[in-house]
Amino acid sequence: MRVGFIGLGSQGGPMARRIVDAGYETALWARRPATLVPFADTRAQRASSPAELAAGSDLVCVCVVDDADVEEILTGEHGVLAGLRKGGVVAVHSTVHPDTCRRLADRARTHGVTLIDAPVSGGGPAAAEGRLVVMAGGEPGTVAYCRPVFETYADPVVHMGPLGTGQLAKLLNNVLFTANLATAADTLALGRDLAVDAGALAQVVAHGSGASFALTRIASAGGTLDRIAAHAGPLLRKDVRLVTDVAEAAGARPDVVTAAANAALDLMNQGRSTVS
Repeated sequence: MRVGFIGLGSQGGPMARRIVDAGYETALWARRPATLVPFADTRAQRASSPAELAAGSDLVCVCVVDDADVEEILTGEHGVLAGLRKGGVVAVHSTVHPDTCRRLADRARTHGVTLIDAPVSGGGPAAAEGRLVVMAGGEPGTVAYCRPVFETYADPVVHMGPLGTGQLAKLLNNVLFTANLATAADTLALGRDLAVDAGALAQVVAHGSGASFALTRIASAGGTLDRIAAHAGPLLRKDVRLVTDVAEAAGARPDVVTAAANAALDLMNQGRSTVS
């Protein structure tokens, strides 16, 4: 299988490297030439456009930031769909609205291309170690076709169901993580108010029944949300907004988790009232 990869950021870069190191014929495209530098010692090909990358690929993986980026990469004048052969597959690793994937899948279908959603969780270090989680939504045979590539950087790879369910799973994961940031940060702050050393408290809780990934991230960031807010705040805000929109459209009421998630955004100065 020939694989194209677009989106060589802190998570996508290690994912692409795992594909290359596994021996797949791989093509790369990036807006910023600097992100291609780490691949100079590999056999990966550099494409001049998403269309050129797609023309030499059977599977194109897209790991860019948001809905607008995914749409541009796929449907632009020199986008993936302009070059990918009939029977080709697009895997959207980005975290976007499920309806975006469904709309783009309809567009891809007119080109004879199948699109699945396959968002990931775990971050760059997990990608480099092959232990991301992939949440895939789409036709079972297509997910099975992509699985060997996904397994170069992920364990487990979970087929969630029809197209869009991978994005729903990722959004639910992210809203829970954001909510956990609020409760973990508030717990450490309460400890400080009670004259309990925050570092020691974090160490204890990390080994107790109150442990969470969010607590570990806060502890490693110095015990506050400041550093997390700087690099992840806008992305978490996007994902909380998306899951809120999806829930409202479905008539669901995720009051507790979204309330806590919004509290975390407020603590990071990313709440709706503070960000335009």
